[in-house]
Amino acid sequence: MTVLTNRTHAPFRYDIVGSFLRPAALKKARSDFAENKITIEQLTEIENICIRDLVKKEIAAGLHSVTDGEFRRSYWHLDFMWGFSGIEHTVLDHGYLFHGEETRADSARVIGKIRFANHPFLTHFRFLKQIAGDTVLCRQTIPGPAQFFSELVRGENEKYLNTVYPDREEACQDLIRAYHDFILALYEEGCRNLQLDDCTWGMLCDIKYWKNQSGGETNMQSLQALYLRLTNDSIADLPKDLIINTHVCRGNYHSTWATSGGYGPVGKILFGKENVTGYYLEFDDNRSGDFTPLQDVSDNKIVVLGLITSKKPKLENKAAIISRIKEASQFIPLDRLCLSPQCGFSSTEEGNILTEEEQWQKIALVKEIANEVWN
Repeated sequence: MTVLTNRTHAPFRYDIVGSFLRPAALKKARSDFAENKITIEQLTEIENICIRDLVKKEIAAGLHSVTDGEFRRSYWHLDFMWGFSGIEHTVLDHGYLFHGEETRADSARVIGKIRFANHPFLTHFRFLKQIAGDTVLCRQTIPGPAQFFSELVRGENEKYLNTVYPDREEACQDLIRAYHDFILALYEEGCRNLQLDDCTWGMLCDIKYWKNQSGGETNMQSLQALYLRLTNDSIADLPKDLIINTHVCRGNYHSTWATSGGYGPVGKILFGKENVTGYYLEFDDNRSGDFTPLQDVSDNKIVVLGLITSKKPKLENKAAIISRIKEASQFIPLDRLCLSPQCGFSSTEEGNILTEEEQWQKIALVKEIANEVWN
């Protein structure tokens, strides 16, 4: 009989990735603010009301770790980037290209040396911690440093980066230092669970994409080394009781996706060398490949199987999900596995195409399956 340990910190046996569908009142408030119909103070108060309601629902759903749903953000990643000194909100000619859709064209570019200075996310977390209390763990989600770097070299952004940083190594060092300083400030606010959301590794899983767009295998290996260094150096020498996990994504916008491919091309580096506690991984359809690469997960790291899709409203078959968990346990022990949706429900404020009720039904299914599998 397999002896299972009790999970006392994230990832938990049944878990979430972070973002939730924006309530109608919040969407209207953000639209009204954009049209100068309400003040920033009025918008903030509506955000506060919606976040309070969300946290109550998360706790009622039995979640051990809660987020603010990313309700104060337009994007899962760009709002965080815009909060640093030396970074400017810009709009490119094109948005991100997804399967059959194109996003809004917002982006972030360098206009000065990258520095941490009183980032607004600290205030966001302070509010979450205040309303959640000590009965649950408050999780902060941010884009990983590799994701930040990839935005700075995206399209015409790269020429701005090269102007401010003729020496690319200096840019990397400043980005690492800015992340490290932010994380320490977040820790001082009481954060003990940080999640680095990262599409870069998911993009590298798409062999065809990188062979066609980035010069083939050699370039991909070079990027893996860079992404690993940016992450590991950013989270080095931090307090031991700060748990840092990562979520690997292939794009999650309006119920569609960006790239495909199993984890094989990145497994040995990502799973073997990235210094995180756990990985939240997409496995909700065939685009993510099989579980074989999980054999490369090192030490006692935890893997959260994203087997329940956040993109579609239909509930998964419980027996089929349990079967897939057992299949995954052939490559990594069941005691080091957990379960969650494959991604958030609203990586951008548009949200995926399902209702709030269907969203909570998905989370209830995650909990039900986890209780049955891990007792």
